[in-house]
Parts: sequence; structure tokens; C-alpha cells
Amino acid sequence: MHSPTSPTGKVAIGIDFGTTNSSIACAGCSDAIQLAKFPYLEGLTDAYRSLLYLQQVKEGGVNALKSWTGPEGIEQYLSADVKGRLIQSLKSFLSSRSLHSTEVFGRRYTLEDLIAKILRDLREKAQHQFGIKVRSAVVGRPVHFVGAETQEDDGYAEARLRSAFELAGYESVEFEMEPVAAAHYYESTLDHDELILIGDFGGGTSDFSLVHVGPGVRQRGRVASDIVGSAGVGIAGDSFDAKIIRHLVSPALGTGSQLRSLGKILTVPNWVYIRLERWHHLSLLRGRDVLNMLRGVHAQSLEPEKIGALIHFIKEDLGFHLHRAVQKVKSDLSNEAVATFQFSDGFVDLKAVVERASFERWIAEELEQIARCVDSLLSSSGILPQDVNMVFLTGGSSFVPSVRRIFETRFGENRIRGGNEFTSVARGLALKALECPHPAP
Repeated sequence: MHSPTSPTGKVAIGIDFGTTNSSIACAGCSDAIQLAKFPYLEGLTDAYRSLLYLQQVKEGGVNALKSWTGPEGIEQYLSADVKGRLIQSLKSFLSSRSLHSTEVFGRRYTLEDLIAKILRDLREKAQHQFGIKVRSAVVGRPVHFVGAETQEDDGYAEARLRSAFELAGYESVEFEMEPVAAAHYYESTLDHDELILIGDFGGGTSDFSLVHVGPGVRQRGRVASDIVGSAGVGIAGDSFDAKIIRHLVSPALGTGSQLRSLGKILTVPNWVYIRLERWHHLSLLRGRDVLNMLRGVHAQSLEPEKIGALIHFIKEDLGFHLHRAVQKVKSDLSNEAVATFQFSDGFVDLKAVVERASFERWIAEELEQIARCVDSLLSSSGILPQDVNMVFLTGGSSFVPSVRRIFETRFGENRIRGGNEFTSVARGLALKALECPHPAP
């Protein structure tokens, strides 16, 4: 492995701001790449949950709005008797031209404001740990942002992300595609040159790059053609989560149930359950207008106990607990053929045995879109599967067996590699930052 320490003594920062988790790495801070670690549940974690928790508190007899992010946000949320507002997966909104701001406890915040709160806390905690001022960084971005349909959409999303970094106190930010960053990390393990396919599976997007890497590439100097091609699709871990919620949770909360209105039998509005399936939309259900509508539905429902459970779920802001239960069953299904889904808060109690084969049927359409994206990248790049020396898979959903099979059937199991699946992008971004001419952190 080549040393990440710069011969010039330069220190460089890489930041992976993820849909679900974020991480920040420093190259040149020590002999090895150093990852910032954060206290969580009496231990330490290098995965900083990309969430924001806001709560009204009394300070001097006056209501004040306080915010916490990451592990601290989780702990504040779990300890609160009366829940505030927990917001997850904000990155998924970046390409949306319809969501500019949202109201929280009577105050309006732009999306950039909310993301900046997470990025500012991440920067300040890293500064304290690394012992340096963090003013610049190389930051990861997906090949295509969630919801982006054109290059203009991707440019709009990137500009909003840049603005959030500026609001958070970063003076200089350079973007690098996340799979290319993972390629930089993988390259640091090589003693020979390879053509590699990187598969980076995040919460919101699955991204792929074909890249020439190795000591020979570094020695001659990188050229644009070393990145043979990149492709991405707005389907990843959150999309898989949505199918688990659709099949295991929503039915118990009244999806498809009926109500009697003005002598007619109607179906409960489905858009509520579509939002329930998406982590970034879930917190938006906790608005006064939505809850008032649901109370009206509850009064007319033919299954009022299910609608009552839905109202309780939204009022109590149980999204984090649901996220934890969904992640557990998804992880268990990666290791076992059968797993048990369990979600309970004393009012809403759900338990179901799930077979891996059922889960794979639920996500079959998403798997097909991921496979088409990979095949399209190979075709457009003029690369045959046998031309690829190695496939490096990273990100949480790279552990899902049906995702891995996409690559095993095309490249063979012996050419699949992994490692540091949750931090390889941040590590690669820090290595990339060492090569950049931008100012030191």
C-alpha cells in the first residue's frame, strides 16, 4: 500500500456526505489515513448519521429551538419525552426544485440551512480530533443525484450542496464522483495496474465507474481517459427499505383500507404511504394539515385501529425506530435465508418472519435497473466483462446477496473485492485531496 503521507507535509481532508451516513478522513495527519470518530452509545463510530434533530426547549422562560446532528441527534431524540422533529436522508432532496424550504416549529429553513447544520457539526468535531482548521476538502457526489433526470438537474443539486458547505464554514470545496473516490482507496492497496469496475451502493444512489488505477498510473500522471466511464441510478438502500415498509409495515397502518364518506366507500389516500416509505419524506408527514386530514380519515375509517396506529406513528416521530428495524432485518437477510422483522413501541407492535427469497422478489425491479445500468456502462465504454481485472464493491447494500449476484454472474466470484465498505469513499477522497492543488485545510 502506498503511503498517504504527503512528501510536502500537506494535510488533506476528504468528506463523504452520505444519504444515510457521513464520514470524514484526513490524509497526512499521521502515517495512515485517519478517520474522525464520534462518541455513540458509550463507544466510538466513524459513521456519522446524516440526520438532524430539532426540538423546542425552554431557556429563561422563552421557547428556543435547538438542533443536534449525527450520534448526538440520535441520543437527544431517544431521550426526549416529547419528540421534536427528526429529519433523515436530506441529501435525497438536493435535485428537487419544488422543495426550497420547510417549516419547523414556526420557523422556515432552506434545505441548504438544514444540511449545513450537519456539515458544520461534522467539521467542528473533525477539527477538534485532527487538531487542524478544516477550511477546504474534496467532497464526494453521486454520478447522478436522486431524482436528477438531466445534467442540469445534477448541476443544480451540486450547486445546492456547495452552498450548504459554504454556509457550514468551508471556504474551498472540490467535488469528486463517489465511485472514483472509492477507486483511489482501492488503488492504495495495489502493487500493479488494473482496470477496475467500482460499484458504490449508498442510501440514495448506486454508482459505477470503470477506472485505470495502479502505481504505473500514478507514476506517469493521471489523465482524463483513466476514467473510462461512469454511470449511476437513483436506486439503492433506501429503495430496498421502501419495499420492506410497503410489505411489512404499511398494511398494519392502513394502506389500502377503506372509509365511508357521504355514503360512498373510498380508499385511504395512498400518497401518505408513499411518503411513509421514503426516509426523506417521512418527517414531512408531521405537519398540521396532514394530521388533521388523517384524523378525519380515522373518524370515517372502516379499520380505525390501523389509522390510529398511523397517526400515533407520525405524531411520535417513530421514523428512527423504523429505520433501525428495517436495517436490522435487511442485514439479517444478507446473512440468513430467513429473518424476523420486529418493530415495537408499545402501541404499534409488528412482527413478521421474512424469507430472503420474498425480499428478493420485492426488489426485483430495482435489481434489474441496477443490472441494466452496469451493462449500459460496459456497452457505452466498449469494455467487455473479461477486460475488467477486478470489481470493487463498497457501501452498505453491497452486502445484499442479490446485488452481489449481479456482478458474480458477469465477472465471476473470484474477481469481486470489498473492504472498508462504509469508509472507502471518505478514505479515497482524502487521497484525492492530497493530489489536488487547492489550499490546505
